[in-house]
Amino acid sequence: MTIAVTGASGQLGRIVIEKLKQKVPADQIVALVRSPEKVQSLGVSARAADYAKPATLVPALAGVDTLLLISSSEVGQRAVQHANVIAAARQAGVKRIVYTSLLGADHSPLSLADEHRATEAELKSAGVPYTILRNGWYTENYLGALDAALAHGALIGSAGEGRIASATREDFAEAAVAALTGTGHEGATYELAGDHAWTLKDLAAEVSRQSGKQVVYQDLPEAEYAKALVGFGLPEGLAAAIASWDVGASRGALFSEDKTLSRLIGRPTTSLQQAVAQALAAR
Repeated sequence: MTIAVTGASGQLGRIVIEKLKQKVPADQIVALVRSPEKVQSLGVSARAADYAKPATLVPALAGVDTLLLISSSEVGQRAVQHANVIAAARQAGVKRIVYTSLLGADHSPLSLADEHRATEAELKSAGVPYTILRNGWYTENYLGALDAALAHGALIGSAGEGRIASATREDFAEAAVAALTGTGHEGATYELAGDHAWTLKDLAAEVSRQSGKQVVYQDLPEAEYAKALVGFGLPEGLAAAIASWDVGASRGALFSEDKTLSRLIGRPTTSLQQAVAQALAAR
C-alpha cells in the first residue's frame, strides 16, 4: 500500500511522515510538495505537487492508494485548491482520502469553517472513500507568542474566558497516522480535541509557574487586539482573522468534550503543562 501526504514540508506534514515511518516501510510513503528538494531529509520518495496547479497533481498521485490531504495554508484559496486535489485523486484511482478539517466544521462560527465545509461536501460527492479528521486548535498556535509574553509580562488576546480544547501537532499527526494505517475508518468523520480544555488565563498562569516570570493575561476588544497584532508586523487581514478566531473561542468555538482523539492515538493528549514545558525547553 502506498500512502501519500500533501503539504509534507509543513509543520504537521513532517511529523506525520516521521510517525508513518514507524508504522509502514519508508518505500511505501510519498511526500507531496511544491519543492521536493525541501524534504530530502525525510527519507521517503518526494514528488512535485502544487494544490493550485492541477497538471502537477495526477502524475504525483499515480500509484497512490491512500492520500492524506492536509488542508492548504492559503486561506481564501483552500476550497478550490482542495477540489483540485480531490479531482486528481479520483482520476488517479486513489482508494481513500483522509482530510484534515476543522473542529465542528459543520456548525463552527469561525471564518475558517466555510472552506472546510466546502471541501467536506466535495469529498462526499467525489465517489472516493474518505475519512474526515476535524482537527481542533493546535496548542502551538498560542505557544508561538511565548517569547513576547515573557518579554512583556503579558499574554494578550480576545478569547475572554473561552475554553480551548487544544492538542499538539504531534497528537493530531498520530491521529492522522492511525486513520491512514488502521481499518474501519471509511466514511467516518472524527471530532478531534484535547482531553482537557484551558483558558488563556490558565496559559498565562502555567507559563508563569514554569518560567518563574510573572505573565498575566490581558483580554482586549477584538479591534484592539487586531491593531496590536498589526503592530507586531502581521498583515491587517491576518491580524483581523486571528482576533476574530479568539472571539470565536470566547463563544465556545474551540471547546469540545469529545475524547475521540485520545482514543485514536491510544494515549492521553498532550497536556497544557507538558506543551508549555516543551516550548520553554526549546527556547
